[in-house]
Amino acid sequence: MIRLEAATVLLQWATGGMLFCWFTTRRRVIGVGYGWLLRGTYLCFALGALAAGLAFGVNPIREAASAGVALACLVGLVISIIRRRAGVSGQQAEFDRRSERVAAMTGIDRQPAGDESVDPESSVDANGPEFNPVLDLVPAIIGSIGLVAAAFDAGGNTTVALLRTLIGAAFIGAVSDAMLLGHWYLVQPGLPRKLLNEMVNALAWLWPFEVGALLLPVGMASVWVGTVDDGWNGLLGWMWAMCALTTIILIFVTKAALKERYYSAVMAATGLLYLAILTGFGTDIVARAVLDQT
Repeated sequence: MIRLEAATVLLQWATGGMLFCWFTTRRRVIGVGYGWLLRGTYLCFALGALAAGLAFGVNPIREAASAGVALACLVGLVISIIRRRAGVSGQQAEFDRRSERVAAMTGIDRQPAGDESVDPESSVDANGPEFNPVLDLVPAIIGSIGLVAAAFDAGGNTTVALLRTLIGAAFIGAVSDAMLLGHWYLVQPGLPRKLLNEMVNALAWLWPFEVGALLLPVGMASVWVGTVDDGWNGLLGWMWAMCALTTIILIFVTKAALKERYYSAVMAATGLLYLAILTGFGTDIVARAVLDQT
């Protein structure tokens, strides 16, 4: 069997979260404050992973990676704050495009309002260096090294452990960032929906890999047939199946909601993603907890 450890789960969360932070910030459309939110959040998760590892069983490579993820998140956060006056090139270009459209229809020429996530008293320095989203990949790469080490140390089939650990990290990160991104539309109402659509599409692509990895022997099918005792006469196995099925249903309902033209559709999608976090974590954590028999 493959062990489930709190330090590994937290490192998965931080690693996957920063991977999909880059997935969104690479478009250079979303405000700098979104990056601050995610880097600060996953900095805390990485520190939590380090603390859990030191307290409940040390894996030197995993703990070093957790510290590295925390440091990389902190460095990225500091650099993004220093370069905040440069703004985001794609966001400014989108503002200019919409302004030209409004001016063509009404004859009113709007002036740039700036990024709501930045201090309103600060001015945009178009000549300054912009934050490079590639820096958000650094903690994801460092975290992946720690997750590989954790998978080798987890016991059981190493290949299965690697698949479950790495795919699980991406899956947890995608569902978490999708919900946070949905909320960011309240801060930046003019944000194009394509960013949230891309995140939901990524989550839809990850779902079959996540479920497939958890079905690999020894997997959740063993709970259904009674080979693995979940302690609840198979009930947890069926709860897992419902979580997995509900997650993909929520994903497709979210995609459908985002096709509606009204702004309220984005808020509806965000609410659905709230539920997807619960069922998504049930899909990943419940299965691995049940299969952890050591």
